[in-house]
Amino acid sequence: MKNTVEVPLAKKQPKELKIHSDVRIDNYYWLNDRENPEVIDYLNSENDYTKQMMSHTEDFQNALFEEMKGRIKEDDSTVPYKLNGYWYITKYEKGKDYPVYIRKKELLTAPEEILFDCNEMAKDFSYFNLGSIAISPDNILACFSTDTVSRRQYTIQIKNLVTGEVYPDKILNTTGSATWANDNKTLFYSMKDEVTLRSHKIFKHKLHSGTKNDELVFHEKDETYNTFVYKSKSRKYIIIGSSSTLTSEYRILNADTPDDAFKIFQKRLRELDYSIAHYKDHFYIIANSDGATNFKLLKVNETQTQKEFWEDVIPHRDHVLIEDIEIFKDYLVVNERENGLNKLRIMSWNGTEDYYLPFNSETYSTYIGNNPDFDSEVLRYGFNSLTSPSAVIDYNFYTKQSEIKKEQEVLGNDFNKNDYESKRIWATARDGVNVPISIVYKKGIQLNGENPLLLYAYGSYGSTTDPSFSTIRLSLLNRGFIYAIAHVRGGEYLGREWYENGKLLSKLNTFYDYIDCSKFLIEQKYTSNKHLYAYGGSAGGLLMGAIINMNPELYNGVLAAVPFVDVVTTMLDDTIPLTTGEYDEWGNPNQLEYYKYMKSYSPYDNVQEKEYPNMLVTTGLYDSQVQYWEPAKWVAKLRDLKKDSNKLLLHVNMDSGHGGASGRFESIKEVALEYAFLLDLEGIHC
Repeated sequence: MKNTVEVPLAKKQPKELKIHSDVRIDNYYWLNDRENPEVIDYLNSENDYTKQMMSHTEDFQNALFEEMKGRIKEDDSTVPYKLNGYWYITKYEKGKDYPVYIRKKELLTAPEEILFDCNEMAKDFSYFNLGSIAISPDNILACFSTDTVSRRQYTIQIKNLVTGEVYPDKILNTTGSATWANDNKTLFYSMKDEVTLRSHKIFKHKLHSGTKNDELVFHEKDETYNTFVYKSKSRKYIIIGSSSTLTSEYRILNADTPDDAFKIFQKRLRELDYSIAHYKDHFYIIANSDGATNFKLLKVNETQTQKEFWEDVIPHRDHVLIEDIEIFKDYLVVNERENGLNKLRIMSWNGTEDYYLPFNSETYSTYIGNNPDFDSEVLRYGFNSLTSPSAVIDYNFYTKQSEIKKEQEVLGNDFNKNDYESKRIWATARDGVNVPISIVYKKGIQLNGENPLLLYAYGSYGSTTDPSFSTIRLSLLNRGFIYAIAHVRGGEYLGREWYENGKLLSKLNTFYDYIDCSKFLIEQKYTSNKHLYAYGGSAGGLLMGAIINMNPELYNGVLAAVPFVDVVTTMLDDTIPLTTGEYDEWGNPNQLEYYKYMKSYSPYDNVQEKEYPNMLVTTGLYDSQVQYWEPAKWVAKLRDLKKDSNKLLLHVNMDSGHGGASGRFESIKEVALEYAFLLDLEGIHC
């Protein structure tokens, strides 16, 4: 169809941004004001434009939505887990968007107690999220948190589970996380800075004391750190953690004596990153101490916790990353990663057993599941792959038997796992490094360069995108798309060094890896530049912005979700949430070296007068992680400078934040828009 729709053009209002004797002109800085009616009008005009440009796909979007929704079992529930005498279950009811949290005393056949019905709680809000639930040790009280704006500023309240009464006290502007001391009346929680949203204070709340009397027990004054609080699985300790990108520190307190002072476990040392778990009279520590780049496991007596007393349990290995541990009364479970693949290692405390659970695929994901019961005889873990639906599995330490407690049910008649193929291939980056790509497609495709291919990547913060199953993705695979994940540097797929080589002054490796994976997929005839589509969100949206500035000719279309694209301006503004804590990831642009490097790749600063691919950019007005004005400014600048007639669409969710719409199915409508955008570019409309 011909484009007769008026393209929204943001007015230019030049603002001079000067530092290090360098001047940048930002014509769209004025969009940084969600209270300005003119800004809201502009965002609405972008939404109207997107709606009109995609109007010919509306029926298709609705069909995609119903198709994706139709694969999901609506009347569903989680596998029950037991904690402190109760079985806990989360269930979904047909036709309802939100979960219902229930429990049963001692036996699964016991009557159910409804703890929280989120459908009732959400009915007066356009956005709703129940953040967390913490049950008191005597099982009578539940501390719970809610967010009705989508800026991840949670309100904590307390409910009496016996009477049903919700106490009047409301604790505002928290992270949503809280934990009970063992006296059933003392609660520890983390508070956010109202401007930056950095979690910076831990308070102690006494039941029925009023929030004005809450005691500040810890203040994290370093703006590059966040703080949090939790209880050890052994239930003996309340633990306060402080962490930055590179460094961590913990404080411990006996949960039986909540009015005592916290004791520092090991004071922070620059680039000493560690975490702790308690077992009997020892703490077990995952740490990168003494050059252990991929971390090692140590232990220390609970009475002398300083680093000089730490003893090796599992020494450092160059090619094995220790990611996590789970402690049980008789066994220790270690989550390791080798050559990109997850491994679950089972070790008995008495030293007689040490082995790995077997997994045979190269495109699978496994993880330690919900195991709150210290005395349990089984390990609950999750498993899925690009072709196999998610399964919750209980492995019995003593019988060595595994039981699938639940496998994700895919409704409808358009999925048979034997119809799909997945594998891992390796591209060679320009510096000679091999970069893995996980790939899935429907069997029978021909490698003739004509296949549409969606290439996803993230590549920051050491966050690893493991290959996992998606019922929603089937709507692409069943229409001939190949789906691939580029495990680029900046993630931790191949260990800690893989992350270190994709951050700070090595950040360009992330972008180069993605581009070189794209070229490899084209060279190997999986696709061509007429059929290759790029997809990334948040820091992965930064990746999208960088690669289209560098090599726009490789891609027919791009999906950029909540993209972090105005890197220099954001990292220079320490009032914006997350900024100061990001210095160890991106660098501090107040220092000239980092400023120049950051400016060299910042997508917004490098938009040029040239041709760009078709693009759909999404954001949320209340996003606290990547502010809406970054993608809005980026789109405005692209509109002004690009020299093509390709589509450039901005969709702003006016009710949500970083995670998109709330509710079980509302978010699928946004995916339906994205998929319709891709499929429309391929001429596929059914």
